Amino acid sequence: MTAQTLNELFDKANEQYRNEKYEQALDIYKSIEKQGVISTELYYNMGNCSYKLNKVAPTIYYYEKALMIDPLNEDAKNNLVFAKRLTIDNIEELPKTIMQKIDNSFIKKLSYNQWAVTSVILSVLGSALFLFFYFSNKPTKKRLFFITSLFSYFLLTLSLIITIKEYNENSSNLEAIIFSQEVSVKDAPTNNNNEVFVLHEGTKVNVLDTIDNWSKIRITDGKVGWILNENIKLLTLF
Repeated sequence: MTAQTLNELFDKANEQYRNEKYEQALDIYKSIEKQGVISTELYYNMGNCSYKLNKVAPTIYYYEKALMIDPLNEDAKNNLVFAKRLTIDNIEELPKTIMQKIDNSFIKKLSYNQWAVTSVILSVLGSALFLFFYFSNKPTKKRLFFITSLFSYFLLTLSLIITIKEYNENSSNLEAIIFSQEVSVKDAPTNNNNEVFVLHEGTKVNVLDTIDNWSKIRITDGKVGWILNENIKLLTLF
């Protein structure tokens, strides 16, 4: 399918949404997604359609995916806050350390792809400043270009470290959304084991391990248990 055809489909879905035909719009957005299209705008619109259709889990799922691509998508971020108010589970997060607070308020403002782009920009900037230093004849300018190029390379090193860190975390930190209306979380991966707690649709969990058709999950208050894979949908882009 050509880019022009996909754009036409996207415009058609947007028109259906404006005409309050949310189910039809969502079906078209899904057909675009099946073509391998990944964009924050697409998932944001899919989240909006799901919200209008009162589908709690899909709403949160698509807004989360929009933010995975672009953490600076303020519309998706704000709408996600409203969507989470529709969930039943009220889970208190564990207190964050100072480093975790810095991580959330600064580093995670950008995705690892955006940090990678920042690294490329800084490498070009640092190289340009070094060339200016090399070819400049005036001592004051040479000193200025030398210091600024060193600072650029320092920021480049920092951004590369952050990019690798975020990529590794993104690869190992697997998250999912509960899609079942209510699910029993067990203390071991069998139906006969004891129930440790209950979760409801829309709640986000961390997936720690998988055995057969069971997943070991952790919620934000630190509780751990096992649920059947059919109850969750993984937050992945591929």
